[in-house]
Amino acid sequence: MRLRATAALSHPGRKRRHNEDAYVVQPPLFAVADGMGGAKAGEVASSLAAAALQESGGSADWSGEARVVALIEEANRRVFRRATEDRDASGMGTTMTVALVEDDRIAIGHVGDSRAYLIRDGHLEQLTDDHSLVAELVRSGKLTPEEAETHPQRSVITRAVGTEPDVDVDTFSIAGAEGDVFLICSDGLTDMVHERTILAAVEQHRANLDEAAKALVNAANRGGGEDNITVIFFELSSEEPAEETEETVVTESPVGDEDTLDESHAQPVATVEEPKRRGRTLPILTALALLMIIAAAVLWLLDHL
Repeated sequence: MRLRATAALSHPGRKRRHNEDAYVVQPPLFAVADGMGGAKAGEVASSLAAAALQESGGSADWSGEARVVALIEEANRRVFRRATEDRDASGMGTTMTVALVEDDRIAIGHVGDSRAYLIRDGHLEQLTDDHSLVAELVRSGKLTPEEAETHPQRSVITRAVGTEPDVDVDTFSIAGAEGDVFLICSDGLTDMVHERTILAAVEQHRANLDEAAKALVNAANRGGGEDNITVIFFELSSEEPAEETEETVVTESPVGDEDTLDESHAQPVATVEEPKRRGRTLPILTALALLMIIAAAVLWLLDHL
């Protein structure tokens, strides 16, 4: 099994000044890290973790789940060391969800509440279990999934990379199939966008995963954009692999206004750009009109003096 297509996009959202997410697209390795900590420590934590993967990702000392665990453990060492040596970074940490594609097997390692999903045969399946307070309450039967969606402590995570000398990594492997699409994302997406909306975006933009990523980021921002949003896609095929790219990115560039999703109907719709253009030009036209009125008044006064 080979990689047919990949796509990645990150955005700070509407409420955050800084983007504390980082991602790695280094086929066959993919990862999302969502940093946490005071000041800019969250950015430092996620960047250190992503750099650890990018620098160590080519190592072939291990394979499959063992390799994924080794990568996350190296990220944990780097983040924890920086947190203990730098007072400004004390207590920082990051989530980390990693996928490694090897032939027809996909090994996934996971710490925190960034998620991995599989889209197969028109169905969306969450592969990872959140390491969060509300997720633990749901699994124990003390909260319903619906109650968890609005719980005030839904962002409290119970496990992170870099907060302790050692880290407990959840790992598993699944067999890939022709046409499988995998999604790795930060909770800035899943807290704002319902799973049926995620599936609708992927199904609409199956031929162009870059557009699917844009649609999901736009949907998360329209839903409130309360956190940073990061989306990675990769698709499996038996065809020739797509050209490989390597990147570790934290970006605050704006997302375009192409196809987005109407969450109230959970169906993809095209956003009409014209009203936004009017919104940008209306203040200018108003100012010009006022200047013309003032000029006319001045000329009238001069004529009557």
